[in-house]
Amino acid sequence: MLMLSSSLRRWLLGLLILLMLLGVGIWAIGGRMGAMLLFVKYVQRVNYGPAQEVHWATPPAPATPASPAAASGSAKRPNIILIVADDLGFNDITAHGGGVAKGTVPTPNIDSLAKNGVDFLAGYSGNATCAPSRAAMMTGRYPTRFGFEFTPTPKQFMQVLGANPTVNAAGKPIYHAEREVDLIPYEDMGLPVQEVTLARALKNSGYRTLQVGKWHLGDSPQFRPYAHGFDESLALMHGASMFLPENSPQVVNAKQEFDPIDKFLWAAHPWGIRFNAGQPFQPPRYMTDYLTDEAIKAIDANKQNPFFMYLAYNAPHTPLQSTREDYDALSHIPDHTTRVYGAMIRSLDRNIGRVLQHLKDQGLDDNTLIIFTSDNGGAHYIGVPDLNKPFRGWKATFYEGGIRVPFFMKWPKGLPTGTQFRHPISHLDIFTTALAAAQTTPPEGKVMDGVNLLPFVKGTHPQAPHEQIFFRTDTYLVLRQGDWKLQSMQRPRQDVLYNLADDPGERQNLASQEPARLADMQKRLKDINAQQIKPMWPSLLEGPIGLDKTLKQAYKPGDAYIYYAN
Repeated sequence: MLMLSSSLRRWLLGLLILLMLLGVGIWAIGGRMGAMLLFVKYVQRVNYGPAQEVHWATPPAPATPASPAAASGSAKRPNIILIVADDLGFNDITAHGGGVAKGTVPTPNIDSLAKNGVDFLAGYSGNATCAPSRAAMMTGRYPTRFGFEFTPTPKQFMQVLGANPTVNAAGKPIYHAEREVDLIPYEDMGLPVQEVTLARALKNSGYRTLQVGKWHLGDSPQFRPYAHGFDESLALMHGASMFLPENSPQVVNAKQEFDPIDKFLWAAHPWGIRFNAGQPFQPPRYMTDYLTDEAIKAIDANKQNPFFMYLAYNAPHTPLQSTREDYDALSHIPDHTTRVYGAMIRSLDRNIGRVLQHLKDQGLDDNTLIIFTSDNGGAHYIGVPDLNKPFRGWKATFYEGGIRVPFFMKWPKGLPTGTQFRHPISHLDIFTTALAAAQTTPPEGKVMDGVNLLPFVKGTHPQAPHEQIFFRTDTYLVLRQGDWKLQSMQRPRQDVLYNLADDPGERQNLASQEPARLADMQKRLKDINAQQIKPMWPSLLEGPIGLDKTLKQAYKPGDAYIYYAN
């Protein structure tokens, strides 16, 4: 395949930026479709290399644990697999009686993790968008403690979104051009190298560390997985990827004509993956299947050692693409978009089942800690309702629909089975819990926001794991304390107070009825916010997100909304 020279790549990037700016002008005069036609016709797509065989290294012998405590119990230390879905809604699986298309897309393999392990009914993401959540998982710290506050996004793309008067949106986007002076290059919007990742901490304790799937924590070499403690990495570096080429005979596509993000993805066609420090190449098959194939190969190559695997699927994030086989299996679903989305969920569940079965076949399942979650809630721009039912809101809101996620842990040798845990817990706890299971300790000199959940789920600790859980994006701040939740936002300016025990759907604002509680939580929110630092790069865009409708549904005056910054 012809490889593009650096000068040609710069020229093509310049052309892409010019076309995006042309698109802004056309959108500004109301020709949104015309701008996207320019994208489709003229955007030069990156030519990734052809599919190649991935060869995972096979260590000759278990690594020597770094600490005496780990050495004394190294034979008993579990393998650890963190499985993360992308934009999976709380109601996308059938574990809690829900599921896509009124529960007609069963997810028995994902459900089995809850049935045979611990189901955290109040599991929270680290943030309401993907990259900060992943930073929280990898570090066990609020991402705002180290400046990773926003999802990395190119300036030109934010400019296009800022000039796009989406017909169905709850309001107009607000673009902050004055903040561009503080922007850093997109490739350098990465997890700071001073942070100790879960991979690095486990590697230092004698674990083999493996990453498969979405990364989105920095594209420059100093921020890639292999620079953050992973021995080996097969990485989707950016926020989204195609699952198959658009014209593949094996794929069924569902395009969202009402969503500018979806239009961008279909125009740009991101379709490539990188093994370690090599050049990106095209996967040989449907992405969810392919990532599972490689995860199984990596397990086989490392099964003689205690290993940590971060298996991060990009499903069911847009673009919506399913295999024809999965689509045909759901012929009872009349709506095309819902059917494609359901087929993606079906594939995700089947592939997680493949991983679980392979662990069992290799005799590894009994002493493997499996943690399953989603990076955030389901997105309103999918156009499918009820993804986060019974909760209100979507991805890119701090309402429960945006941050309450499926969260399961299964470890037959170390955790009870069939247990439901009702206290609030967080992505932050993955780091500390995994290190405890591995018989090692968190890094010194860091404020850790995560908690070791093992004594809580075993019933040996009588209190709730967290007194409070904090969220921030720009001027939008949230604090959950016990059953109470305070949301403080600037656009529209309001402080809303909910009792989640009585009102999990966040419908009744009790701020005026609970002035003393409101004042106390406002002070707590101010105090914890003061402990955070300035973002490493600024938010350029505030976008309107309706709370009760999908982006496909027309918004009317009086419909509830918030603005979310990135």
